Amino acid sequence: MANSSNSSLKSDALLDQMKQHLSTDAGKEIAKKVGYVYQLNISPKKIGTDVVVYTIDLKKGEVIKGPYEGGKPDATLSFKDEDFIKIALGKMNPQMAFLRGALQIKGSISAAQKFTPDIFPKPAKL
Repeated sequence: MANSSNSSLKSDALLDQMKQHLSTDAGKEIAKKVGYVYQLNISPKKIGTDVVVYTIDLKKGEVIKGPYEGGKPDATLSFKDEDFIKIALGKMNPQMAFLRGALQIKGSISAAQKFTPDIFPKPAKL
C-alpha cells in the first residue's frame, strides 16, 4: 500500500469541525454535560488496521490527534471511518453499531452511551 497518504479519513474533516465546535458556547455546554474522555481508533477499511487515533476530551473541551496523554480515557471506541461518520451524523445508531460489531468499546459503557450524535456539530456537509 504505497499510496496510503498520512491520513485521508473523512473523519478528519468532522473532527476538525468538532475542534472548532468545542470552542463555541454550545460546544462548551456539551463538554460540561458529558465530561468524559474518548479515544477514537478510526480505521479506513477494517477495524484495527491502519488505525488513526484521536482523543475527544470533553473534560477539557478539546480534540487532539493522537492517544490520550492524561492516563486512561473513559472509553476507547474503535470503528471504520465510514461507520464513525454515520454514527456522528446520526445515520447509524451506536447501540446497533455495537451489536453488529461495527463499533468496539473498551472502558466505561456508561461513558460510551453518552457518545451520541448530540455531541457533534451539525456539519454543513462533509
